Amino acid sequence: MKNTNCIPAERRFTIMQFNERFPDDDACLDWLMEKRYPGGIATCSYCRVERKHHRIASKKAYACDYCGTYISPMAGTIFEKSSTSLRLWFYAMYLMSSTRCGVSAKQIQRETGVTYKTAWRMFKQIRSMLKDEVSGLGGPDSPGVEMDETYMGGVRKGVKGKPAAGDKKKTAVVGIVERQGRIRALTARDTKSSTLLGMVKEHILPNTVVFTDEYAPYDGISHMTNGYTHKRIKHSEKIYVVGDIHTNTVEGFWSLLKGGLRGVYHSVGKEYLQSYLDEYTFRYNRRNDPKPMFTSFLEQVIAEAE
Repeated sequence: MKNTNCIPAERRFTIMQFNERFPDDDACLDWLMEKRYPGGIATCSYCRVERKHHRIASKKAYACDYCGTYISPMAGTIFEKSSTSLRLWFYAMYLMSSTRCGVSAKQIQRETGVTYKTAWRMFKQIRSMLKDEVSGLGGPDSPGVEMDETYMGGVRKGVKGKPAAGDKKKTAVVGIVERQGRIRALTARDTKSSTLLGMVKEHILPNTVVFTDEYAPYDGISHMTNGYTHKRIKHSEKIYVVGDIHTNTVEGFWSLLKGGLRGVYHSVGKEYLQSYLDEYTFRYNRRNDPKPMFTSFLEQVIAEAE
């Protein structure tokens, strides 16, 4: 029978693999130790030199073979000072990494058996480490960069048009995506020319072809001194593609983002919106990685602790 599973084997990480790899807290702690201090070799704070460390059975720590000083692989990570089982943390990350649209704190509560308050804190902590610093998009040899703005938030009854700065319902979000590459999604106070052109200069490399719609604040891109080539598509005239001129890549990301937030989280407060954007861009930027998304989440734990 033909195998219809379109996900390559190297990118899959099933629940059976998770249970086999991380059966208990000890396995999770050993993995964390090995990744942070390969071979158990770490600088002892008392000896001031690199020493071999061994596991202390009664504690979530390892001791220097020479002087006995403790070291914890959880220090500096999102797990530090948490009384929640380390395996539950790993399982929560597994759940969040196993879908394109994420899971809610309520779902984590149901799956792990912790309180909603604990699930929400775990969810918030995991999302906090998914910040993906993406800069330098495009360049003269790239296929181009698309830029677009959208608005997230509740419905403004009886009000039409783009929200003004400081709108109580809507938050401006600007997306900058390199075709066949990475994306950066950022909340913005407004979508004035000074704001948008500042983002162009900060995130897009010189001599890049920049694709936008006909929104007036983008007018200044072609007059910037960075050598940008500005191409525009006229959505107001119901024109969406002319040759290679379109913003379909970033529009596709907006569709994924809005559908996910609406379907999974229902609503997101302004103060937390950027962290949700970071979660979605983190997944998007690794959509073609030859490894499971769960592995990327685990690696981010280590990266944030360094």
